[in-house]
Amino acid sequence: VGQLPVYYNKRAPRPHDYIEMPAKPLYPFGYGLSYTTFEYRNLNITTTKGSDVKVSLDVANTGDRDGEEVVQLYIHDELASVVQPLKQLKAFRRVMIPRGETRHVEFTLSREDLSIVNAKMQTVFEPGDFRIMIGASSDDIRLQKVVSVE
Repeated sequence: VGQLPVYYNKRAPRPHDYIEMPAKPLYPFGYGLSYTTFEYRNLNITTTKGSDVKVSLDVANTGDRDGEEVVQLYIHDELASVVQPLKQLKAFRRVMIPRGETRHVEFTLSREDLSIVNAKMQTVFEPGDFRIMIGASSDDIRLQKVVSVE
């Protein structure tokens, strides 16, 4: 009883398979195939009080073919006044990387990107710790750091 609708920002208190079908999706959000492999390195996050959050990293093509990679940035507010999703996609970049080469990727997160809708249905920024996650899909997080934003 009451299994649907499923809320994305709350975990079910029990295993949440629906009837005889697993609830896990066949492919995670952002999933894609490639003819090459990529390595993520050198995650750097810069925060300045009252300013944007700058995120940068290097992505290397470690395979034997040229390829495109979609670098995805997710966040999680570690301690918000209302329950937040475990991962929220905030930015992505499609990068063409020739074999054996490395590309530098940069993102900028504004206060609006880090804001939440509070219990009074107002969009507000709450200072605190945010987990910044970088990956190839929602299920393939390669780099992450927790940063304090004032």
